Amino acid sequence: MNIKKWFHLFWTTLLIGSLGAVAAGLALQGITGAIPFKGISDLMLFTFILFGYGMLVSVYSQLGFFAYLILNYMGFGVFQRKIWQYIQLVLALLALFDLFFLRSFIGGGRSLIADLALGLSILFTALAVAHFKVRDTNASAWIPTFFFMTGITIVEMIGVLRIGVDNATLFIVVPLIACNAFQILRLHRILQPAAE
Repeated sequence: MNIKKWFHLFWTTLLIGSLGAVAAGLALQGITGAIPFKGISDLMLFTFILFGYGMLVSVYSQLGFFAYLILNYMGFGVFQRKIWQYIQLVLALLALFDLFFLRSFIGGGRSLIADLALGLSILFTALAVAHFKVRDTNASAWIPTFFFMTGITIVEMIGVLRIGVDNATLFIVVPLIACNAFQILRLHRILQPAAE
């Protein structure tokens, strides 16, 4: 990867995060109507704030993505390829199990339905992204993609999960999943050597 390719990935991910945040924010505003707008200028300001917030989430997602790449590189250095794949799969399943059940049963006061909906949406998104990644590359990409889209995404969401407000969770989940999916699906295309 060179600077030009990284720069392209950075700005496109920034745009994906911003658009995801604007879509989630406007949809949530349309459903709940939580913020009373006095005019079109309030709506434009709200959209601008959502756009900036999406940029922040995308930078956070990119930090998680590069942290995962380093973790994956170190994992291959320490463990055999097959063992590292099994470790990633177990960690992804543990993260999902924690999101599905442990927060509701141990934390108390949480809605099991909200946690199940969040966990299932992350699970189905991870399965879909892993399917497309395998289709574009090879079968060995399934477990790393699934781990990144579940385990790393859940770790990136820990701060908002501690708040326990469903609207706040939705605000970060939509742009975060969009950015993570975009980055993992673009990685093999960026790393391909240029055709001569």
